[in-house]
Amino acid sequence: MDNKGDEQQSQDYLFKIVMIGDSAVGKSNLLARFARNEFYPNSKSTIGVEFQTQKMHIEGKEIKAQIWDTAGQERFKAVTSAYYRGAVGALVVYDISRRQTFDSIGRWLNELHTHSDMNVVIILVGNKTDLKDEREVNTEEGKALAEAHGLFFIETSALDSSNVTAAFQTVVEEIYHIISRKVFQSQEQKRKASSLVSGKTVVLHGDASDANDGSEGFRCCSS
Repeated sequence: MDNKGDEQQSQDYLFKIVMIGDSAVGKSNLLARFARNEFYPNSKSTIGVEFQTQKMHIEGKEIKAQIWDTAGQERFKAVTSAYYRGAVGALVVYDISRRQTFDSIGRWLNELHTHSDMNVVIILVGNKTDLKDEREVNTEEGKALAEAHGLFFIETSALDSSNVTAAFQTVVEEIYHIISRKVFQSQEQKRKASSLVSGKTVVLHGDASDANDGSEGFRCCSS
């Protein structure tokens, strides 16, 4: 028996997810905490692009989430097009202790929509909730911005792991459910098309002259 089919079935879905936001909002540490349960207190800004692949299981299906992380600095904009290409999900991250990173969210969303599919699943992430004494952006502001743009919203801490897994799972699960609905609809359309073709007869009545006199040009008789 050929095992190739089994191998393909074991890898049901591969989702590309990008992380965007200003430099030093904690994107790399969010990914490190999710993928390896690690945290780097003295981590430097990411230079270029890197990604991690994580396996998740949803409703009996194996999902591979390929999560891309890049630097937020303007000088790395050259990688933008390739970075976004094929993305079906995105985490847009800001630092709750630095308002300017929150003010940049609109620009990041514009860039995301410019370079990716408009149907990409997006979650707004307010990171560094461990810095509660230094908070500059309250939770209600984050929720309001997310609602205004139709995004999911969550606050996280890569330092103490709060909601990190939940943030990534929310995106992956929503992508999966969207794709599942599309697959189901496609299968239903194929079934309907198949039933129309098999056992159904289309009978044309009349000719061009009949159509011109205002009567019905053709009728579909199905039984």
